[in-house]
Amino acid sequence: MNKRKAFLSPAIIILITIWLQNNIRAASGNDIESIIKQYQQETKCENVSVVVFDNGEISYYGDSEGLYQIGSMTKAFTGLAIQKLIDEGLVNEDGVVSDYIEGFEAYYESAKADITVRDLIEQKSGYTNIEKDYPSATEAMTLSEWADSICGRELSFRPGTEYAYSNVNYNLLGLIIENVSEIPYRDYMEQEILIPLGLRNTFVGTPDDNRIIEGTRLGYRHVFEFPMSVKEASIPAGYFYSNAEDMGRWIDIWTESSDVPEDIKEALSKIGKQLKEEGDYYSGWELFADGVTGHSGGTPNYSSRLVMDEKNHTGVCVLSNLNVAATTDSLCNSILSIVSGNIPEKLNRDIWTIFDDIFVLVTVTGMFLFPVILVVKKRAVLIAFDVILIFLLTLVLILLPIIFGAGMKEIVFTWASWSLAGGLLTIAADILGATVKLLIGNKNADHNKTGKRQTADGYN
Repeated sequence: MNKRKAFLSPAIIILITIWLQNNIRAASGNDIESIIKQYQQETKCENVSVVVFDNGEISYYGDSEGLYQIGSMTKAFTGLAIQKLIDEGLVNEDGVVSDYIEGFEAYYESAKADITVRDLIEQKSGYTNIEKDYPSATEAMTLSEWADSICGRELSFRPGTEYAYSNVNYNLLGLIIENVSEIPYRDYMEQEILIPLGLRNTFVGTPDDNRIIEGTRLGYRHVFEFPMSVKEASIPAGYFYSNAEDMGRWIDIWTESSDVPEDIKEALSKIGKQLKEEGDYYSGWELFADGVTGHSGGTPNYSSRLVMDEKNHTGVCVLSNLNVAATTDSLCNSILSIVSGNIPEKLNRDIWTIFDDIFVLVTVTGMFLFPVILVVKKRAVLIAFDVILIFLLTLVLILLPIIFGAGMKEIVFTWASWSLAGGLLTIAADILGATVKLLIGNKNADHNKTGKRQTADGYN
């Protein structure tokens, strides 16, 4: 009897452990589904795909095969390619950019400044993401032509002394890959990185594939399809396409390094060793608190994020077809917290969601004001309306380019929600209405004065 009890006890413990693990996993799955629904309600995003990697086990939420732009998560692929070339002795990390891009120059305080490959990798080159200072490529430009267009520009700080995130750095790394390998960037990435790693659903630029989930843009608390062509010279910094399946594989590659060619495995290891302290940035990855590594991606019509804990062999990637980067980031972080057994953080509201709320109100208020302006007869009230509205419109037109470091045209027609354009047009219509009415009032007043004067003259 005692022997039977002794035999049954471990068996019962094992069964209870399995039962608890299954229930914990089920509860976690429910929590993840719940927070994804919350994300969709908050952002109005219709398509979001999530992959969860937990010690070799992969779970998908949403469409695992649909293709999304992954934005700046592309930088990790470009960074891996550069590290491979460094390991092969074809690129010197401490070599200057002009060693690999003939004739390339940059200046700081009007003196020529040497930018090293390491400066580009670590985002310490002196370039920033301010569009007016360092313009992106046009649609027709090659990487080489774009590099020529920013050659000789003044840097924002001395190379190697400060950190400033910039797409310029990784597009220049893309050109270095192209020049050193003597084949197009696209071909090198496919032949030397994507195919060897078995990433068959990851594409350099826009693929000819019907699985693409079209990007969208927010406006008046709804989403609208917003297709945008990919500029060839912007691809290395932010325009790969991929899906949840390959992102799960990508996490596996970085956390397990299983089934990876030795030359790439060496590059992976060297990149990981460069990330030592919280805030460190290297080769398209940033080190966060608690040893978590990751990167976000945001384009005008997509947002994404990947975070992974190499020590615990866990990771999460979120792909979305709406640019709500702050909310996408917090969703990804929250899911990793759930997987790790921690309390998830509250979802953050993205700046463009906030803008949408504000300019929905501006549009409604402006539409209400327009008929009021038409019926108001007091000149002082009309002048007050006109002055206040002109002041508000001028304030928006001045402040937004300063805040976002881009031209007003790009902000209104590329990045912000459609309600910003609608709100500005409504304010402009109110100003026009008030101004026209004031001018008509002045003309009528002058006409009445003239008429009275003529009558008085006739009487005299």
